[in-house]
Amino acid sequence: MERTEIVLEGRKGEIQLFSEDKKAGKMDISVIGKKLTVYHTEVDPEFEGKGFAKILLERLVSYARENDLKILPLCPFVHAQFKRHPEEYNDVWLKEEA
Repeated sequence: MERTEIVLEGRKGEIQLFSEDKKAGKMDISVIGKKLTVYHTEVDPEFEGKGFAKILLERLVSYARENDLKILPLCPFVHAQFKRHPEEYNDVWLKEEA
């Protein structure tokens, strides 16, 4: 059984993913005002190929929606997913102006 936890200490933190009570992956994040920046997504090699990065992404997006935040996707995985599925993420995607 998988579960997620959001751990914020001040402005920085992680979205943590656990499988059978073992930490399987995480996203490094920060929240400043209404901006949630995601820096890095990591899944333990033991758990790769099980869709765990997608579970982390879904939790990230639902957290942003619940808290009226916009996501700045500095993480290459998250940015790629946002670009691949803009219709799904446009409401939370903070696009940096060039």
